[in-house]
Amino acid sequence: MKFLLVFDFDHTIIDENSDTWIVKCAPERKLPNGLRNSYQPGHWTEYMGRVFVYLGDNGVKEDDMKRTMTTIPFTAGMIDLLGFIDENKELFDCIIVSDSNTVFIDWILKAADFHKVFDEVFTNPAAFSSTGYLTVQHFHAHHCAKCPKNLCKRKVLKEFLDKQLERGVSYTQIIYIGDGGNDLCPVMFLKKNDIAMPRQGYTLEKRISQLAQGLSPVQCSVLVWSSAIDIMSYLKLLIKE
Repeated sequence: MKFLLVFDFDHTIIDENSDTWIVKCAPERKLPNGLRNSYQPGHWTEYMGRVFVYLGDNGVKEDDMKRTMTTIPFTAGMIDLLGFIDENKELFDCIIVSDSNTVFIDWILKAADFHKVFDEVFTNPAAFSSTGYLTVQHFHAHHCAKCPKNLCKRKVLKEFLDKQLERGVSYTQIIYIGDGGNDLCPVMFLKKNDIAMPRQGYTLEKRISQLAQGLSPVQCSVLVWSSAIDIMSYLKLLIKE
C-alpha cells in the first residue's frame, strides 16, 4: 500500500508566488512598467527570463536572491504536514510539479530542511551563468493546448507513473494538491479512486466547480483545503484504514 502525493509549489507549499517574490530584490522593490507589461499569456518563463536579466543588470547577486527567497512563508499548516509526511515516508512517495524553477525550490526546501521529503522535483531548470545572471529554461516541449508552452503537468505525471510502473511501483491512490489553473490538466487525468485537493478560493477550485456545473465533472473525488492541516487530517485517515 503506497500513496503518491503530488504537490504544486507556489501558493500551495509556499504561501506566495516565488517568481513575483523575487521582485523584492529589484531597485525600489518594483519592475519598470515596460518590463511588467511585456508578459504574454502562456509565455511566463520567457517573461521571467527578462526579469532575471533586469535584476542582473542592476547588480542583484545570487546571495541577495537567496536571502530574499528563503524568507517566503510556508502556507498555514504546511510545516506540520511536511513533517508528518517525512515521518511516514514508507507510505508516501512525494513529488513536486511546479512552474517555478529548480534554483528557487531548492533554496526554499533546503533552508527549511524539507528537501528529503520529496522524491523528485519537476520544474523549469535554472542556473546562474558565468556572469552571475540567473537563467531559466522550459521544462519540456509538449502538445497540450490547455497548458503553458513550457510545462504540461499531466504529461509530467503520466511519465512519472509510467516510469514507476517499470520499476514495479504502483499506487493505491494519487493525491494531487494544488491551487492554479495549470493544475486542472493533471487533475482531469486522475481516476475515480484518486483525490484532487484544490486550495480554497483559488483558481483550481473554481475551475473544478465550473466543470461540475457544466455536467462534465472530474472523475476523481475532490476535497478542498484551506490549511495544510486539512490535508494532514485526510492522510491520517488514509493510513488508519
